[in-house]
Amino acid sequence: MLKKFALIVAGGSGNRMNSSVPKQFLEIKGKPVLMFTFEAFLNFDPQIEFVLVLPQSQVETWKKLCKKHAFYTNYKLAFGGENRFQSVRNGLELIKEEGIVFIHDGVRPLVSAQTIRNCFNTAQKYGNALPVVAPAESVRHADKMGNKAVDRSEYFLVQTPQTFTVNAIKQAYKSAPNEQFTDDASVLEFAGRKIHLVDGNRENIKITWPQDLIVAQSFLFPH
Repeated sequence: MLKKFALIVAGGSGNRMNSSVPKQFLEIKGKPVLMFTFEAFLNFDPQIEFVLVLPQSQVETWKKLCKKHAFYTNYKLAFGGENRFQSVRNGLELIKEEGIVFIHDGVRPLVSAQTIRNCFNTAQKYGNALPVVAPAESVRHADKMGNKAVDRSEYFLVQTPQTFTVNAIKQAYKSAPNEQFTDDASVLEFAGRKIHLVDGNRENIKITWPQDLIVAQSFLFPH
């Protein structure tokens, strides 16, 4: 069985939440969002190894929160870069063994064990896995010429954890020609690899707006 690593990227601000608190530290029922994200992976596999990527300026705040909440989960810490590409690359450098790495947004605490399992099984078989859900709304394409309806069955909404064999994604990051990629599958795809889609879970939202906290709480604490 391949070793499992969860690389949690938590570099967000609170701007769109109208908050001075970084969104990964915002609380749901008194506990920071980021801790729920850790727990989602521990529920999948208690032996999973974590790498946490945080802006250096947020490390002390995080350590104080860990002490306050008696959060003793082991992890390696990498500092975030100027963009997501640099942050993920910094985190990957701390993984020294081959295995499967789940690269996950720190503000997606609602990822299900089934989604993580889907990603693991497919990445183990094909080398990578990208969790997606179909759009529920109609989709239109817009450009300078105007806009037009498109067939939504041909489009998917991308989630995390984007999942890879360690060596393949590390090599792809090392050989990438620039840092303009906004997700990890695109980096591997540019290196010539076919990306394999798996079912995500619809509640696996990225907490971005104030109402997202209400939605997350309703799923984490349904009663």
